[in-house]
Amino acid sequence: MSEAFDIAIVGGGMVGASLAVALDGLGLRIALIEAVPHDSAAQPSFDERTTALSNGSRRILETLGVWDDVAPAATPIVKIHVSDQGRFGFARVDAAEQGLAAMGFVVPNRALGAALWSRLADSRNVQSFCPAKVLRVTRGERAGLVIEHGVPPQGGGESILEAQLIVAADGAHSAVREAFGVTAEVRDYEQTAVITTVLTQRFHEYVAYERFTPNGPIALLPLSDGRCTLVLTLAPAMAKAAMAWSDAEFLAEVQRRFGFRLGRFLKVGQRTPYPLSLSRALATSADRCVIVGNAAQGLHPVAGMGFNLGLRDVASLAELIAERRATEPADLGSAAMLAEYDAWRAADRGGIIAFTDGLVRLFANPLGSVRVLRNMGLLAFDALPAAKTALSRLSTGAAGRIPKLARGVALR
Repeated sequence: MSEAFDIAIVGGGMVGASLAVALDGLGLRIALIEAVPHDSAAQPSFDERTTALSNGSRRILETLGVWDDVAPAATPIVKIHVSDQGRFGFARVDAAEQGLAAMGFVVPNRALGAALWSRLADSRNVQSFCPAKVLRVTRGERAGLVIEHGVPPQGGGESILEAQLIVAADGAHSAVREAFGVTAEVRDYEQTAVITTVLTQRFHEYVAYERFTPNGPIALLPLSDGRCTLVLTLAPAMAKAAMAWSDAEFLAEVQRRFGFRLGRFLKVGQRTPYPLSLSRALATSADRCVIVGNAAQGLHPVAGMGFNLGLRDVASLAELIAERRATEPADLGSAAMLAEYDAWRAADRGGIIAFTDGLVRLFANPLGSVRVLRNMGLLAFDALPAAKTALSRLSTGAAGRIPKLARGVALR
């Protein structure tokens, strides 16, 4: 026996759960399939990391009615400071100069996960299958998923779900994307991000720091309790060694790379390594399947664009679905709808991928002439208000049509 849905979302992490919330209330029957409960320590999307939300992303969450639950755990970023270790170039962006209360917000992933899944717990339209995993995909006039409930060997059997549209939101190594015949280009940056929290001698004053070093960028994001999230990018071998360093040795290395702008580094939390690469799906849709979030593009964390781009995938797709829902008969997985989604997302997606990859390549280039030019570029950026305004506009998209949700307009 199979169960029929309008849309089946595979992946209940930050992007998949956001899409389920966005579609709730449109009168559609939604299936959300996730392997790991959101409040489990093993859930990779809602772990101890934090996410830098742009103003556009905050507005999307606000329009969805989620932001009020996230806001108490969010820390504003009122200034951004970018520098190049050992060189003269630097750039600063001040929210007040842009007429903004904040350039963005730092949010614990667990807080965002709790807010999204709390909304879904009360939904009559979204049926969650968790824990469950997809065993097989079938393709036809209605796409099908064969899912296994529970965790082997205590699994609760198999079910078949049919849907007009399947959404692959199951991460950079998306099994659903590949089942629909879409592969991804992957470029290993040969870097590992060691992520933790640190306590500094001086209060961060809600400033986010991005400092480029010959061995990779180091980022400090402010937290409400006075600590900072630290993202330290290292060569893989050095990252492996850093996991075994004492706290004193680790803090000394961070101090050497970052300097004393925040005084001394006093304490460090638990460290977690994450290998870095660029993954880019060769298509953002296939027959009755749309690919979103990290399944479509997995980015380097420099500039914090990844989830913000994925959330715009969600807002764009939800808007197209809402438009078609208003017509009869509505085929939510039609070739025309998929083509419109692909065309809408192409410019924004391509622009952000090029921007983040370009930053990584530019600041990894060891040539002296390149280092001089990029530092002159930083200084020029610091002196040009128009350039700072253009950067702040990246919060709503690199190019093209801005989704309704990002403009504060509800879908219903």
